[in-house]
Amino acid sequence: MTDPVAPKRIFPDAKVDAEAAKHIPSSPQTEDPAYSLAFQDKDFLLRPDLRPVRFQLELLKPELLLDEQQIGSTFVFYGSARVPEPAKAELLLANARTDKERLIAERLKAKSHYYDVARELARMTSKVERDEDGKRQFVVCSGGGPSFMEAANRGAADAGAESIGLNIVLPHEQLPNPYVTPSLSFQFHYFALRKMHFLLRARAVAVFPGGFGTFDEMFELLTLIQTGKVRPLPILLYGREFWERVVNFEALVEEGVISERDLDLLTWCETAEEGWAKVCDTYAQEEAPLRAAS
Repeated sequence: MTDPVAPKRIFPDAKVDAEAAKHIPSSPQTEDPAYSLAFQDKDFLLRPDLRPVRFQLELLKPELLLDEQQIGSTFVFYGSARVPEPAKAELLLANARTDKERLIAERLKAKSHYYDVARELARMTSKVERDEDGKRQFVVCSGGGPSFMEAANRGAADAGAESIGLNIVLPHEQLPNPYVTPSLSFQFHYFALRKMHFLLRARAVAVFPGGFGTFDEMFELLTLIQTGKVRPLPILLYGREFWERVVNFEALVEEGVISERDLDLLTWCETAEEGWAKVCDTYAQEEAPLRAAS
């Protein structure tokens, strides 16, 4: 007599129940929306009072899929969606018609070389080997859009590695850039959940010149570290000339609203090599230091 084997589950899969619901005979009762299975009732799920459930689903879906794909940690890239790569910056400048357009085009061109820096940095981090548990570490993660986000995903693709894109629903159309790995391309409705997923697995962050969105993401991360909500991690700030022109960090110290030591949270960088060296130095004392693939 062989030992009995207990079944893994006694309830059918939700997919089975959902399929069975399609074959219910029609009647006034079954045709009313009230009879629909709750998880198949779109109007029900989109009710204002179901927002907490939608929050939970938006947090859970990427978490489960990233776990299934063995994503252990990420290297996050923040930056503008408006700074073109160098060749396109030249074209933008050539097509400028007014003095104002020319001035803006010149400033965009001055920042465009960071596209190549972001691409190279992403290529370098994408060569880190899996850890002993098979987890992928320092996987490139961007907002999934154009400009520096595209450069990050493109750099990972250069290395033959997969990368993550966290897109957001906006009033104007936003498509994931073509270098995001399709199975790691996510779309969010809630900015709060998107920002949470940026940082849940982050072990390093590179911040390139940007506008409101970049400011929001960077300063929220600085606040989380400053207040002890997350452990310190390398924050590489690229484009010192830009940042010191638009943010007077020293004035914040002089005004007494931040401490001098808070500025130590930032690491100024100009090249991919120095940024990656900083990350490697930070984790050099870890039990399993970074191992770059040959």
